[in-house]
Amino acid sequence: MGNEQDETDMLNTYFTNGAEIEISSDEEGFRGAWYEGTVIRPIPKKQRRNNNNNDDESSNNKLRVLVEYKTLMADKKGKNPLKETMSLVQLRPRPPPERRRRFKVSEEVDANYNDGWWEGVVMEVLDGGRYSVFFRGTRDQLEFDESQIRIHREWANGVWTPPFDEEGEEDEEEKLVSTEIKPNNEAAENFSVGSLVEVSSDEEGFEGAWFVATVVKLLDNGNYLVEYQTLRNSDDTEFLQEETDRLHVRPRPPDIGPFKSFKVLEEVDALHMDGWWVGVISKVLKGQRYKVYFKANNEELEFKHADIRLHLDWINGKWVRASQVQLFE
Repeated sequence: MGNEQDETDMLNTYFTNGAEIEISSDEEGFRGAWYEGTVIRPIPKKQRRNNNNNDDESSNNKLRVLVEYKTLMADKKGKNPLKETMSLVQLRPRPPPERRRRFKVSEEVDANYNDGWWEGVVMEVLDGGRYSVFFRGTRDQLEFDESQIRIHREWANGVWTPPFDEEGEEDEEEKLVSTEIKPNNEAAENFSVGSLVEVSSDEEGFEGAWFVATVVKLLDNGNYLVEYQTLRNSDDTEFLQEETDRLHVRPRPPDIGPFKSFKVLEEVDALHMDGWWVGVISKVLKGQRYKVYFKANNEELEFKHADIRLHLDWINGKWVRASQVQLFE
């Protein structure tokens, strides 16, 4: 009953009819982006049950909202805006407008690309107010004008992080400090046989996860043959071996020491289903336990402290953690 009341309060506060919002999607090719839109109306439970007879009860109990996209169209001619029914976890208010500003290398940003706002990291400051931005999900690196970029913020429980100040802009010189952690004596493109690495996958259901593996062989085409430490083959007779390219391999993250506790909205990796999955701390529980929200599939799971680590990105041969005022040597 408490969760239902919380959702109702959230709806009445932030997602009333006509409210300007941003929408995320679970569909392949759209994950990791936010699209501008408008709330049309909430969907009554009775109507949801009639339209979704095969859905489970928990799905029907979740508040859902009919929304209309501003930039995505339902027809090829581009005359009819796309309308979809979404749950509240896929919505957030539209961020307040910000003044133009300059960005720094390693800052986390959103770039306006393919009709949406995509999360990335500034890799290079170019001439003429342009920036090179790296996208983790696709591993693409593209150039954007300053006007096409904004600071990356997360919204949870009615709070933006990093926050906006009273004038709609924060002091970025003080509140955003990029973090670079030196590599573990491994070059980004030169892992030797026997090196302990982490491997990612583009397969559906495995996006956003890194699995510990050992380099078994360097192949003539420049790829690696790796053997996973936790994944088994289909017969469950031995550990899985497979070929992977350099874009999907990185060193093990450095040991930056134990953390007494994690904070709400802190970006972390959680040990789940034999791999490390990137998520955000959504709630701090008693007994050093946490709820972690996974944006890729809109899931929230509970973990103990020992199964969580700080999230780091391996970019251009360096470990980078942006949006945190911390520096790990």
